[in-house]
Amino acid sequence: MRKADLVNAISEKTGVPKVDVLVTLETFFKEVKGSLAGGENVYIRGFGSFVIKKRAKKIGRHIKLNESIEIPEHFIPSFKPAKIFIDQVKHNVTEMPEEDED
Repeated sequence: MRKADLVNAISEKTGVPKVDVLVTLETFFKEVKGSLAGGENVYIRGFGSFVIKKRAKKIGRHIKLNESIEIPEHFIPSFKPAKIFIDQVKHNVTEMPEEDED
């Protein structure tokens, strides 16, 4: 499912115009990204948590130059689904959906 499919589905189920659904969805994404960028986690009961994870400093390798490089510590966003979310997917998915080749 892509963002356009999600907008269409929400619009059809709620009767809200697609433009309003798109604006709401874009605002939601912007707020989640802004909160995470500001170091604040986002918790949505029954859905999951968008959290910041710290990656430690490590040594990597530049393959083409065959040199060691230092990768500094950094933070990455992560999503941790709620237990109810996991259970619903676990008990309702019967087979793995095929991925679209773009």
